[in-house]
Amino acid sequence: MKKTILLFAVLALVPALHAQSDYGVRFSSLMNDNLTLENAIRLGLENNSQFLTAKEEITIAEQKLSEAKFRYLPQFAVQGTATWYKADSPLVLPEAGINRFLPATDTLDGHHFYGVGVTGTQYLYSGGRISGTLKSARANFKQAQSRYETVRNAVVLDIKTSFTRLLYAQQQAAFTEGLYQQVKKWHYAADPWARVREQALLARLKAQSHMAQNELAQARLAMLVSLNKETNAPLSVSGTLEPVVVTGDLPHFELWATEFRPELKSAIYALELDSIAIDLALSKRYPDILINASYERVGDKDLDDENKQVSLAVRLPLPYTFSQQVTQKKAEQRKSTLRRAAIEDEIHIQVVSNYEQMIFWQTEAQDRQETFNALSSLVQRNLKNTPKSGLLVLEALCDYLQAGQEYLQALRENHLAKARLEWAVGKDF
Repeated sequence: MKKTILLFAVLALVPALHAQSDYGVRFSSLMNDNLTLENAIRLGLENNSQFLTAKEEITIAEQKLSEAKFRYLPQFAVQGTATWYKADSPLVLPEAGINRFLPATDTLDGHHFYGVGVTGTQYLYSGGRISGTLKSARANFKQAQSRYETVRNAVVLDIKTSFTRLLYAQQQAAFTEGLYQQVKKWHYAADPWARVREQALLARLKAQSHMAQNELAQARLAMLVSLNKETNAPLSVSGTLEPVVVTGDLPHFELWATEFRPELKSAIYALELDSIAIDLALSKRYPDILINASYERVGDKDLDDENKQVSLAVRLPLPYTFSQQVTQKKAEQRKSTLRRAAIEDEIHIQVVSNYEQMIFWQTEAQDRQETFNALSSLVQRNLKNTPKSGLLVLEALCDYLQAGQEYLQALRENHLAKARLEWAVGKDF
């Protein structure tokens, strides 16, 4: 009994574990037993399909950004054709044949014509379409990064929640089972009615122990699900629970949220994309000015003939849906503006709500810690100086168990409130 009480009393003396904000270092999935919080987060990120998918979306957006940059460069093509034909008048090959002009066959010695060459096209002016495409690709890349951070923060919160619940369940099960195993061996008074009361209290302790074991099993299963591991895999977590205190006022956290929450960044990039889309739609009023040059060698038997050309072209598209597209893009921009405002309000509510929960539970955890420490001292002193028997002793120990469980519950809610506040702010403290 003394060992169990001393072990539980250590909870109030050992510092709590704080997860680092950098979870980029890979963690071996084989080392999944007795996890710390930091390693659990790393392992969970490695195994989470949504997180890995968001990571691949960044790669895709990055490649599209590189592709958009190439549109500023001249576009070259090397071509070669070998054509058998019979024509009474000159003709032009289709686009698959590189639009080559062929003379009538009666001007040639045979029905074959050969050609090789290279062409180059460079846009001199595009009305902002090329630069708009690059801006759009860059905004898409930033939005993919924001989605990645959003998924990452959600995964980290889920793992922190599962880890805290499992750590709480482990310690509650150990404390409850240890206390029950000690008191069930004691001998009590022979009074019949006192024995009824004692047996009822022992049954309550036994039920509490069984409930703690069941909660431990459920918490372990939830942790395995969060880590995306097999449900029968061995797993335990290491760490301690003690009251955690967050310094900083509410306006400070709200300012952090506007800076770090990826959902708000994503909404800003969406609004930027809509603005770019409007500019791209308006750019259809302006022509394309491009220069094209080519060099080729052609002939019906050999490649002795040489052709060179440089062309300056002006191309003005005449779309039927110009006004409709502009109206549509402006409506989408207004929609994104409303969505951004809604996200700002939602984040504000989340920060305020989780901050209030954090303030309540950090105060409550400290108060319950003082109560439990005082009870622990009394229990230890009484166990040394008084007999370990009697109905009053058993009732007192039942009250002590309840105080210990309530203290552990406060620690659990204290750590969960901190994790939720970190998620609401978008930053680990």
